Amino acid sequence: MTLFIQASNVHQGGGKALLLPLLAAVRQPCVVYLDERLGDVPDLDPAVKVMRFKATLPGRLKAERTLRNMATSDDLILCFGNLPPLFPSRAKVVVFLQNRYLATRASTVGMPVRTRVRINLERLWLGACLRAATLIVQTETMARAVELNMKRRALPMPFFPTLQPVGHKSKEPDYDFVYVASGEPHKNHRTLVEAWEILHRHGFQPTLCLTLTFDRDRELRAWVERRAQLPGLSIDMQDVSGEAEVARLLARSRAAIYPSHFESFGLPLLEAKNAGLPIIASERDYVRDLVEPVETFDPDSALSIARAVMRHLGKPMKTASIDDPVEFLRAIQADF
Repeated sequence: MTLFIQASNVHQGGGKALLLPLLAAVRQPCVVYLDERLGDVPDLDPAVKVMRFKATLPGRLKAERTLRNMATSDDLILCFGNLPPLFPSRAKVVVFLQNRYLATRASTVGMPVRTRVRINLERLWLGACLRAATLIVQTETMARAVELNMKRRALPMPFFPTLQPVGHKSKEPDYDFVYVASGEPHKNHRTLVEAWEILHRHGFQPTLCLTLTFDRDRELRAWVERRAQLPGLSIDMQDVSGEAEVARLLARSRAAIYPSHFESFGLPLLEAKNAGLPIIASERDYVRDLVEPVETFDPDSALSIARAVMRHLGKPMKTASIDDPVEFLRAIQADF
């Protein structure tokens, strides 16, 4: 049996972080279809053959035709980039679904037009070409989302490469909190920044680092920079990439915060756990699939996020003082 790994649309983010160690683990006859943008791959077993394709429509069609012609009924195709084979295949097909936007009808409002068009086309592709393929996902939460929205069963089969121990933590960390995430709307950066503004109004100035990139997240970075001009609002941004840079940033931080609305997996949560950081996160199922946060909050509420941060810092916000009717009448007559 030959294993075919179709990953010709994977070149960055969580997909790349999972694909590279998976390729390094292969010890059998295997043909791997890779995106030309992926860059270098680890040393692979001699039985692994790599084929690269351009990240264009003709390039993808070439990859799909090659896969159709090469795979036989004795083979297994692992579709690592969310999409099943475009053409019917004689081989057994397993689709590794990692994109929550494809598994659900989550809104794409706020994304670039090109990204929205791509997601809608991939939703059509997934629905039309899944056929008898087996769906696998990373978490129980993702499996439930697939069953609810796609009316298909998905098997939770989580895997993650063994993380290297994080180096010595800084004795005086640069940041109180770090949020390792790209700038998609569901990552919820704007509500997080609004929470920091609430903290500032209450006299607290914890430092926060966001990992927004100069190119991909240019518009959001500009928005954060404008909001962070408020004196005393301590928000920094670091353009980091790769496991090593993330590990160094975590070693310079006291805690991880994660306000994302949803995730198919949540790799940064595992990285923060590996670094020994306390985690403050959304009260969402995807979080508790992977870690036990020390504090949780409603990600739709900046005030809830701010309150969770204050609880973690040991300075919870005061609750309301409730008057009885006599005190209420006395107060309104005295104050108005």
